[in-house]
Amino acid sequence: MVARLLTTLVGIGCSVLLSSLYAGQLSLGGKPHYYDTFDPVLSPWQAPQERNIEEVFKRHEYFAIVYSDDGKQLAVTRHRKGQQDSVSQWQRLDDGSLQAIQQDPATVSSHVDAPALYIEHCASCHGAARLGGAGPALLPTNLGRLRPDAAAEVIRKGRPATQMPPYGKLLDDANIAVLVDYIYTPPATDIGWDETDISNSQRVLHEPDSLPDNPVHKADPLNIFLVVEAGDHHVTVLDGDALEPLHRFPTRYALHGGIKYSPDGRFAYLASRDGWISKFDLYSLLTVAEVRAGINTRNVAIAGDGKTLLVGNYLPNTLVLLDAQDLTPLKVIPVRDTDGNSSRVSAVYQAAPRGSYVAALKDVPEVWEIRYDSSQFPVRKIRLQQVLDDFFFDQDYRFLVGADRVQHSGQVVDLDHGKPVADLSLSGMPHLGSGITWTREGRTVFATPNLKDSRVTVIDMDNWKVIKEIDTLGPGFFMRSHEQTPYAWTDVFFGPNRDAMHVIDKRSLEIVKTLRPEPGQTSAHVEFTRDGRYALVSLWEMQGALVVYDAATLAEVKRIPMRKPSGKYNVYNKINRSAGTSH
Repeated sequence: MVARLLTTLVGIGCSVLLSSLYAGQLSLGGKPHYYDTFDPVLSPWQAPQERNIEEVFKRHEYFAIVYSDDGKQLAVTRHRKGQQDSVSQWQRLDDGSLQAIQQDPATVSSHVDAPALYIEHCASCHGAARLGGAGPALLPTNLGRLRPDAAAEVIRKGRPATQMPPYGKLLDDANIAVLVDYIYTPPATDIGWDETDISNSQRVLHEPDSLPDNPVHKADPLNIFLVVEAGDHHVTVLDGDALEPLHRFPTRYALHGGIKYSPDGRFAYLASRDGWISKFDLYSLLTVAEVRAGINTRNVAIAGDGKTLLVGNYLPNTLVLLDAQDLTPLKVIPVRDTDGNSSRVSAVYQAAPRGSYVAALKDVPEVWEIRYDSSQFPVRKIRLQQVLDDFFFDQDYRFLVGADRVQHSGQVVDLDHGKPVADLSLSGMPHLGSGITWTREGRTVFATPNLKDSRVTVIDMDNWKVIKEIDTLGPGFFMRSHEQTPYAWTDVFFGPNRDAMHVIDKRSLEIVKTLRPEPGQTSAHVEFTRDGRYALVSLWEMQGALVVYDAATLAEVKRIPMRKPSGKYNVYNKINRSAGTSH
């Protein structure tokens, strides 16, 4: 009698609940049917073996399904641990498969268990704590470059050429909205990633003694480019003489553009926003080792002697030292200022002439210098007047130029004496990390694009005074040149003129030509071949290309199709710290 009463009460409760949930959306009659499982991906879909309420009521998970009179529509409620956890509606198609019926997100979000939905569909690849695994970490700090509406589209349609499948037939828009809201919500507890976690993530894919002594290709190893293709998370190895691709390989999700090379140019080190550091051999064209040094990483730097790497993290607030040979973690340095305040790391830099690394800190007014010529990696903390971000260095690495993004100013710090020595008049948001230098009229000048204002600022590095502000067609992101060219190139990355590329005469400081590689498409990030003969421009689009120009005549030479090519890095220019490129 108790069992019959339970069946009656639960059946009535489910019927009333389901009819109220779907009122005005899907009018279904009949009583609920109970099942152990529900797999809407099956095609054609067939209901599993039906159970009695007494059989499923005490189970960890079960499903209650109400069918329409013609059997072509289903209302499904999933129960977990005795409580309703999600609801969905489905339409049976002519081929027998099921398709989700869209629901009002506001209605669904009030009763769907978002963590359970995430665990069911996402955790196997992205980790139960959203820290990543086969897929990237799904935390607000890691998703800063992906808008929520774009994230919903990725869930719905998947990502081509990755392991991310489409969920549009499995989840309706309302449940996708619940997932998006969940992954953009900060976790309730602090997340750590310590030396044990780093060590456990390390993978040596090819032992050093198994690698060839000579390249497996015939290209000049020092005139190779690595081109980051952000469109589908690949890198292309480009022969800088033939201007043809040699190889293309998949990378971790969302690489940071700043690829670093070993001093001899043989190995490349790649950092993803999810903290993965990968070592790639330019002789064998193989990824030889990987390690996860953080959860949200800014970038990586390599020591001038090639023995160690330094990784700067947003999450957790740490600096991580790695052995450059196999990426073994050597030391984790918590980032706290002299008063004990924790800070994110904006970026890390190699200062080879000083035998040290330099770290820019996002949240405290200090800059750190970490010596790599000592096994203890001592930290020197230089106190500043304000927080400085986005550093530029002179060629000798004595002077550091930093931007104050709040006060819209700049400051010059003498690293030898550990103190500020000059203030700079820098309005807007200068992108100092893309600054370049050259010699003009016997004096060294420094030029920087601006992320906010339509100008390039040129500064005399002897007296730190502004020589000229060059008006541009819009804010720019990157600026590049080469010792063998009279021109500096700067893009117009933002705004309606994002297809423009300005060419500036380094002597007159005038724009001599404005190129538009493809009207209406973003052109950005120039890099030169080893000899400075050719300039390579990115068409920063999904169906993009590298556009090759003759650096002397400014005539187009050829186009190399690529998937949203972003940064491209010439080995020789990088390892020789060319004044015309970032270091």
